[in-house]
Amino acid sequence: MMMTTKRTTDRSGLGKRRCRRLARGGGALVALCAAIAASGCASTGHPRPILARELAEAQTFPYYKVYWAGPSFAGQPLAAADGQSGYISTVGDSVYYGDCVHGKGIFGGGSCLLPLQVTTVIYRLHSNSALGPQRNIVVRGVPATVYDEGRSIELYSGRVAIDVFSDTFAHARAAARELLPLNAPGSAGGDLPPPVYCPGLSGPQDAQVRGAMERLPRRICQKADAATAFANSLA
Repeated sequence: MMMTTKRTTDRSGLGKRRCRRLARGGGALVALCAAIAASGCASTGHPRPILARELAEAQTFPYYKVYWAGPSFAGQPLAAADGQSGYISTVGDSVYYGDCVHGKGIFGGGSCLLPLQVTTVIYRLHSNSALGPQRNIVVRGVPATVYDEGRSIELYSGRVAIDVFSDTFAHARAAARELLPLNAPGSAGGDLPPPVYCPGLSGPQDAQVRGAMERLPRRICQKADAATAFANSLA
């Protein structure tokens, strides 16, 4: 499904930055990222409102919790949402806000910069070093990583990673605070469920982040550190 757009802002750098996050899914995604990053929003006009059946498909997504920021964000309506149809596990499911929605997929805005895209994907163990300059924080009680010059935040919760892609750090932080499940009961208040895995954080961790990591269920990070130390001793 393709959707019309309002502006033709050239943001090819956006595709390159987000590909650092998404290319971990495999070579096919690298090629797809390159193609999408080179494209732009070519048509004009406001996007149509999201179809009821499209929203319903997202609300019945069966595999895991998908997060959104509600029917609108910062005055921008929900413009599109993924669902089970065409689902790719390495890409995840996304919701898109704003008047620059180009089409559903890895980058809802093509090379345009949406005010908000939220992507929920099953977490696969990896190092965050590929994200480039970053810092680790705690958001809604769970570890998170801020990258892309503050415009993107990856939160770790349950079995998933929740990627908040935005146009400003203020929007990214606001969206992270407003996240709630789209296809399950829940609210935007309180802490998110802690991750059941140990996130592969890269870079310094302050006392708050270390405390959040140490409190994860089943002492998963302590066990991961012990396994790494044992492997290093054998080497």
